[in-house]
Amino acid sequence: MDWKTYEALGLHLSMNDDDVPRIVNGRTNREIQAALATPGDRQYHPNPEAFPAETTPRGAVRSYRDWAGARVFPDTLRDMWIYTPAGFDPTGPAPALMVFQDGAGYLGREGPVRAAAVFDTLTAAGEMAPTVGVFIMPGRKEGLSAPRQRSVEYDSVSDAYARFLIEDALPFVEAEIGCRLTGDPARRTICGISSGGACAFTAAWFRPDAFGRVLSHCGSFVPIRGAGHYPYLIRCTERKPIRVWLQSGAGDADIVLGSWPQANKAMAASLQYAGYDHRFVFGEGGHNLRHGGAVFADALRWLWRDEPLP
Repeated sequence: MDWKTYEALGLHLSMNDDDVPRIVNGRTNREIQAALATPGDRQYHPNPEAFPAETTPRGAVRSYRDWAGARVFPDTLRDMWIYTPAGFDPTGPAPALMVFQDGAGYLGREGPVRAAAVFDTLTAAGEMAPTVGVFIMPGRKEGLSAPRQRSVEYDSVSDAYARFLIEDALPFVEAEIGCRLTGDPARRTICGISSGGACAFTAAWFRPDAFGRVLSHCGSFVPIRGAGHYPYLIRCTERKPIRVWLQSGAGDADIVLGSWPQANKAMAASLQYAGYDHRFVFGEGGHNLRHGGAVFADALRWLWRDEPLP
């Protein structure tokens, strides 16, 4: 396809920018609201590991509001939380790492995932090595709406977000916890929902030396800023050393931007074709973390099934 045709079709535009109207054939992107809660979600509840026994040692969570240390995304403020496991010893072996985009949704004590509680349960049971959790929100930038800044960071198919983590966020985390994180990509997982799920895959795709495990919930592998090309790229690119868990559902978003169920099925088919170590869990829920939370502990066990345990 020549550039003139590419441009005439609007393929050079972000499908998620605020100033690009998306009403086509009487359909609108706002229809995604109907996928945020669906009847299919009713069967999904936080996994049992999200409810630790009273005797289970609990990790610590530190909160950082309006963190301004992002040089890759300059002039942005964002909230961040750092989880360290119970009995964490900064003088011990370098801990494993898990990074969460849209971190508040994963960390919330009354939310559908309750990641810190699951970490506590699995660590106490000896099913998970000591792991530092980094729960981070997209940036806020003056003059740019929050959804658009999130899209710039999460949906862009480039190494920018991986560099932001590697160069800006994780050195800050290491300074705060008083030790280096593991450098082994097989012990470094990145996770997110929707555009954050696409972002997790993009970070590992561009920097498999830094992130070897991917957990994507309802990933936005659709034509927003390029992630819709991944099914093709996976098939025609030399296989990368990453392990991938994908989750979506029959009630996931189906709007002008694309069909999330169809896109995630295409991703799974391409990962299978290219010989990736992957798993695809497809349920009945919508565009949310209800199903992802119900299988979160199982996803961790699968992603880290060969992880050295305490």
